[in-house]
Amino acid sequence: MAKLIIDQIEYEILDGESISEICQQAGVRFDCNTGVCGSCHIKILEGAENLSELTQEETDLGMDQDNRLACQCHIKTGIVKITF
Repeated sequence: MAKLIIDQIEYEILDGESISEICQQAGVRFDCNTGVCGSCHIKILEGAENLSELTQEETDLGMDQDNRLACQCHIKTGIVKITF
């Protein structure tokens, strides 16, 4: 079981699961859910290594390991701390 921390609130999440649903519940804005609009931009504060690799959609939008799209991220394991 992994842990996603969004602005000091902790959420348990299954290893390998998408973080998008939890991010939506926490108030991250989502417009397209496909990685083309960039509305779900999140800032990774800790644990970037515990997320899936950057997708082509994120690369196309100029994202990096510390700036990701919540709709494209899966948590591998461990703890990830983000803000938006």
